[in-house]
Order: sequence, then C-alpha cells, then structure tokens
Amino acid sequence: MILVTGATGNIGRALLKELDACGAGPLRGLTRDAGRASFPGGVAAVEGDFAEMTSLKPALDGVRSLFLLSGMGAEAEVLAAARQAGVEHVVLVSSITVQSHPHLGPAGENMAVERLLKDSGMAWTILRPTQFASNALWWAEAIHEHQTVRVPYADIGLPTIHPADIASVARVALTESGHQGLTYALTGPERVTARQQVEAIAAVLGREVPFAETSREEARRHMATFLGDEAADAVLDVTGGDVNDELLKVRDTVSRVTGSPTRPFHQWVSENAAAFR
Repeated sequence: MILVTGATGNIGRALLKELDACGAGPLRGLTRDAGRASFPGGVAAVEGDFAEMTSLKPALDGVRSLFLLSGMGAEAEVLAAARQAGVEHVVLVSSITVQSHPHLGPAGENMAVERLLKDSGMAWTILRPTQFASNALWWAEAIHEHQTVRVPYADIGLPTIHPADIASVARVALTESGHQGLTYALTGPERVTARQQVEAIAAVLGREVPFAETSREEARRHMATFLGDEAADAVLDVTGGDVNDELLKVRDTVSRVTGSPTRPFHQWVSENAAAFR
C-alpha cells in the first residue's frame, strides 16, 4: 500500500496518476475532504489532517510506502506515526536550498525534516527540487486581469522544474529498487528567466502580457504580506538576489532516474494555460 500526502497538489495529483497508470496499487490519496477529491479510479481517497494526528492513523493502516512533502507541518509527528504504523519507506520532497542556501531559515527547516527522516529507522529517499514551474501561478491573477506582471531579477534564469517531473522521480523511487538511502537534486532541462516565462505564457495565450522589472524592495513589501519577512527574503535570495553555482546548475537527474526527457517550462504553460486566461 502506498499513501500519497498532498494528494490534491501539483505533485501529488501527477504522482497518483502515474502510480495508477503503472499498476502500483493499492493506492491511497490523503485529503482533508474525500468527498470532493477527484482521483484516478484505482486510488482510494482517505481523509486526514496534519493538524489532527489522530486522523492519520486510519490513513496509515496497512501502508508500506509514504510520499511526504516537507513544510506541511508536524513532520516529526507524521514520521513517528508512520513508523508506528509499519511504514517501511518514505519518499520526501525537500528543497535544493538545503545544499545551495543552507543558511536560510526555510532551508534549515527542510534540513531538519531530512534529519528526522534519516533518524526515523525507516528507509528513505530524498528529492531536492529547484524552483517549480507552477510558481508562475503567482502571476495568474495579474495576467487574467490584463495587468502588468512585476518581477525582480527579471533576467536571472533558474533551471525551473515541472512538478510532474518530481512526481515521475517519486514514482520510480516508490516502485523500483535501488533508490533507498539516496538523495536526488532535481532540475528542469534549462535555465529560464522570469521574462522568458512570461513570454512563454503570452505566446500560449496569443496576446501581449505587460511585463516590468521591479526592485527587490517593492517585491519584498508585496511578498511579506502573505509569506512573512523571513520567507520573503529567502524567496528573493534564491530567485536572483543571492544565486550561486549550486542553485543554477542544470542536472540530468530526472532523465537518468526515469528514462524520460525532462519536461520544459513551455510544456507546463501549455498544460496550464487555462489558469491565465
């Protein structure tokens, strides 16, 4: 039995689809509202909330492999419950910043979760992706309203990754041998700047999308309202303010692990164009 947490998110949805398609069942997708969940036919929707640990016990019953996202909260309790339930292998999505920017607060939090998993007694596989292509959804409202997209560090390119590629690596780690005890740094196939991302969205929409580079200070004021000061500074550092070779490196990990080409950013845009219309 495989349990996928974050099952309605960008990675979880894609992972359940792949696991179902390859016959990896039985499968469970964790959601707060099973009645509203839309999963593939071979996936059982189970309710659970990290804020209420007792709700996870039925979801973990009989589970042998667990897919977990760092940053969901209460990871120590989740891992303890998983160990008690007899889970044997956990695939954890962490962040590339653990190795590129370990001094940042969010990176330290991810690192702490990695340590908890390694010390748990369960087998583990850790995935460290770079910036998600789906982060472009931050601009969706402005683009939908035909407003100007304002972005700092407009011409610094990061090897942005399609969430489905993270899911593909997770699927392999969950269903094939040889991946336990390994950490995979994951990137997209090329560096893509914010300007190029907006141009790709405009091309798919078939219309101009106004774009302007803004200052770090202006971007920070906006981000801090929903991320908080520390997280806003961290995001700005890793999207252009404090980049380094480890962050900028394009890696072939996805293709090596899955045997399939890494998905480019424009593919993600084509698949998600409706969000910007």
